[in-house]
Amino acid sequence: MANYTAADVKKLRELTGAGMMDCKKALDESDGNVDKAVEALRIKGQKGVAKREGRSAENGAVVSLISEDKTSGVLLELKCETDFVAKGDKFQAVANTLAEHVAKTSPADVEALLSSEIEPGKTVQAYVDEANANLGEKIVLDRFAQFTGGYVAAYMHRTMPDLPPQVGVLVELDKETDEAAAIAKDVAQHITAFSPKYLNRDEVPAEIVENERRVAEATSREEGKPEAALPKIVEGRVNGFFKDVVVLEQPFAKDNKKSVQKVLDEAGVTLKRFARIRVGG
Repeated sequence: MANYTAADVKKLRELTGAGMMDCKKALDESDGNVDKAVEALRIKGQKGVAKREGRSAENGAVVSLISEDKTSGVLLELKCETDFVAKGDKFQAVANTLAEHVAKTSPADVEALLSSEIEPGKTVQAYVDEANANLGEKIVLDRFAQFTGGYVAAYMHRTMPDLPPQVGVLVELDKETDEAAAIAKDVAQHITAFSPKYLNRDEVPAEIVENERRVAEATSREEGKPEAALPKIVEGRVNGFFKDVVVLEQPFAKDNKKSVQKVLDEAGVTLKRFARIRVGG
């Protein structure tokens, strides 16, 4: 058996992001030489990318990038298999590089992003595959958001202090004011906590509203509500549904006596759009 210590295994994991058993095997094969083990893992990693395709990547990080003039911003999720890799500097550097590329190129969607060149002769897909090999885990890029035009801000939330942000929110207000930074942060924090799906009622698909209406009516009849009162009861329940899923109608997190819309009105700004990304969610 090769002569190496637990510290050597730990060092090799930190250098490569590979799993513990893979690191031990590499050290066995390289007679305990960490440098040779790194090389061996990289060689195997390049060959093992395809084998990792079936694995689940539910850990990772959300990163954001806001322009200096606050008129544009990017929110990007990069996933991996373990929190060990997620909190590593190499993984986070890859995520930030990808966010910078989005900011520079403004791809239309994920497909366009993956096929674009991040370096001469190298696509983003090839860059992700390279990270896949070097880090020893399945690395997945399948979500990003980019806003340009108004006042853009981001709020990043850590669910665990030793992990990178797991939830990110990007918001765009219609203009910059003296209160814009504070209100944007407050609204982004609210969105982080309450997970709205839509900006306003107009964004909610008609079929979803109709389904909620049918459910509300059926529930009311099951409860034995008076026939004459059904329209009002159903309307009240549908309005309750809107308060759950539409951000502008939700009670504001910092003052639930006001709606988010009311808070924005008092600040003299309009929320144009938002994006909320939770790792694996």
